[in-house]
Amino acid sequence: MMNWIPLTDVQQLELINQQSIEQPVVIFKHSTRCSISSMAKNRLDRENAPDNTLFYYLDLIAHRNISNKIASDYAVHHESPQILLIRNGQCVYEETHNGINMDEIIEQAASN
Repeated sequence: MMNWIPLTDVQQLELINQQSIEQPVVIFKHSTRCSISSMAKNRLDRENAPDNTLFYYLDLIAHRNISNKIASDYAVHHESPQILLIRNGQCVYEETHNGINMDEIIEQAASN
């Protein structure tokens, strides 16, 4: 069962950077208007998240400003849906659309 942490305030990005020093942090950028994004979220919701990783959920329709700041702060091209793996304040892995899957997230979180 996923334990999503809502990402609703741009100030949370500083917290994410701090948390990512201690453990991997995943940001899932979700478009509530996109069927592919909904399928990706449903796939993640059915999986067991690794214990040592925090998962943030961003509704980018409601919080476009946060999505834009993520793109600039982590130097990634904006996509939706999109997964970012943050470690030590840096994006060390990102994946979009049908490439999003929990097995890959777990592997990347363990290897970086």
